Amino acid sequence: MAFFLMGDSAAVGLLMQMLLLFGAAKLFAEFAQRLGQPAVVGELIAGVLIGPSVLDWVRPNEFLTVFSELGVLFLLFQVGLELKDFKLMRVGWDALLIAVAGVLLPFIVGRQIMLALGHPGLEAAFVGASMVATSVGITAKVLADLKLLNVRASKIILAAAIIDDVLGLIVLAVVSSLAKGTVNYYELGITAVLAIGFTLIVAQFGTKAFEKLVPRMDRRMSGAHNQFVLSILLLFALSVLASIAGVAAIIGAFLAGMALASSVDEHTKEQTAGVTEFLVPFFLAGIGLHMDLSVFQNPSTLWVCGLILLAAILSKFLGCGLGALRLGVRDAARVGIGMVPRGEVGMVVAQIGNSIGVIPKDVYAIVVFMSIATTMVAPPLLKLAYRDLIKQQAQEPTQSL
Repeated sequence: MAFFLMGDSAAVGLLMQMLLLFGAAKLFAEFAQRLGQPAVVGELIAGVLIGPSVLDWVRPNEFLTVFSELGVLFLLFQVGLELKDFKLMRVGWDALLIAVAGVLLPFIVGRQIMLALGHPGLEAAFVGASMVATSVGITAKVLADLKLLNVRASKIILAAAIIDDVLGLIVLAVVSSLAKGTVNYYELGITAVLAIGFTLIVAQFGTKAFEKLVPRMDRRMSGAHNQFVLSILLLFALSVLASIAGVAAIIGAFLAGMALASSVDEHTKEQTAGVTEFLVPFFLAGIGLHMDLSVFQNPSTLWVCGLILLAAILSKFLGCGLGALRLGVRDAARVGIGMVPRGEVGMVVAQIGNSIGVIPKDVYAIVVFMSIATTMVAPPLLKLAYRDLIKQQAQEPTQSL
């Protein structure tokens, strides 16, 4: 901490990286919005441009990774706060069907493509696993910016993404165990029960519990921002508990926001939005930093990148879309597109595979490319899928005059 106060050169370097990453993300978000595209697209592109593949001004490092992880935690927490009347169990069966279909089809397609290209079985399984889980943070950010979080398709996307996360972690655990030579089905079963139980208990009882608890604690505390302090405590507490239970910390953050949605006032939500506005660019631009454009130098790797990317988009769109078909064609299309981005989730799977020696460098680059590319194509497609609701939303103020 002292080197920040003393102006140490390392501190100056870190602050410069924060300035470049945050500034570039916000600048390109503005450009994207002026071109009629979601801000998310601009922030992702900013990360690619200032990252190692192009200008090489900023490289991924542990410090920026911490800010990135905090960014996605606060993003999902804020999304949860906006869902005042969201009941996970009401859309549970639809979300479950969508999530299962959206896990099975991408895994099978990804694995079969790699096997057909002559890659070993474990390597193919890791590529399939990287195509399974959805990066809910990206879709949630786009829908929040469009103020469409509370429509039916959006709620189902969020619920399906939560289930998708649990199923994806189970798939990853199985594949990782196979790579190590043994599969402990008892441990996998315990993890699955804990993960599902934690999610259901918080989703079902969290809101009612905190509707009673927050006002009582607020009255007894003497601070100026009691509700905000309580909110942050719950955010971190449920993120930790989610990790212990075997699901991603961001699911705990989302459930924390959802539990507090009807308990905290608008001022607390505005305070949270301010913190989120600061941290989220590090998450979005940070994804772009990992893009390795050198994969395009090898023609054979290039066409495999294109094939895997196409398979990743279509398998999620068709799997989740067919699972949501009873909701109607429009909502099914929205759900299918909303589940497409892999983002940081796919990159984590690739890193695990690479660290244990299952995925070679070229396949690692392909998976990272797929993760980032699906993240970049999803926002404009989402805006297109929701265009009728966006138009209707824009006309409402005019009609009320």
